[in-house]
Amino acid sequence: MEIKEILSKCDHTLLSQTATWEQIKALCDDGIKYGVASVCIPASYVKQAKDYAGDKLAVCTVIGFPNGYDTTAAKCFMAADAVKNGADEVDMVINIGWVKDKLYDKVLDEIKAIKEACGGRLLKVIIETCLLTEEEKIKMCRVVSGSGADYIKTSTGFSTGGATKEDVMLMKKYCRPTLKIKAAGGISSLSDAEDFINLGASRLGTSRVVKLAKALEK
Repeated sequence: MEIKEILSKCDHTLLSQTATWEQIKALCDDGIKYGVASVCIPASYVKQAKDYAGDKLAVCTVIGFPNGYDTTAAKCFMAADAVKNGADEVDMVINIGWVKDKLYDKVLDEIKAIKEACGGRLLKVIIETCLLTEEEKIKMCRVVSGSGADYIKTSTGFSTGGATKEDVMLMKKYCRPTLKIKAAGGISSLSDAEDFINLGASRLGTSRVVKLAKALEK
């Protein structure tokens, strides 16, 4: 697979608590240069990044991140605020405690409410697979499939583990065919990236693939 094709599926990500505008600006510059799918950045930088990059680059942000236990009202406000500031895509974290309590209807209702708050923008639903049992993962594939969201996403990258090939295979098996898959967290090589794409991931959340592309240029 050509590296250009891999890059076109990457959400070039910087979500560190210490991220500065200079770093976000450099991320946007690289995103434009290397033709990534989007840059995924903290919500506080969305307006600045969109003003800077304009139509040359999709801007993605995260809400309820990384723990997912904000109220639904708070998450809806965050989503609407992000869209107002120019976000093209929103990645939300589910309420994992509700999953543990088997409150799947509440999880579904929350995703639907946030999708509505996104005003037609792409919504990706992070289920944090490393914290779920296989039964819970399968159930969440079905919940997200029925929610109207655009993507199901493996991980925040801030918990005990990131994307695994087994989880992407499970998602491919149990999600509706039109629900896309995003693998995120711990994707450290081009061969890893290619494997995830071949297994069914349409997007990759990664901070490393652009760095690998730069290294190849040298």
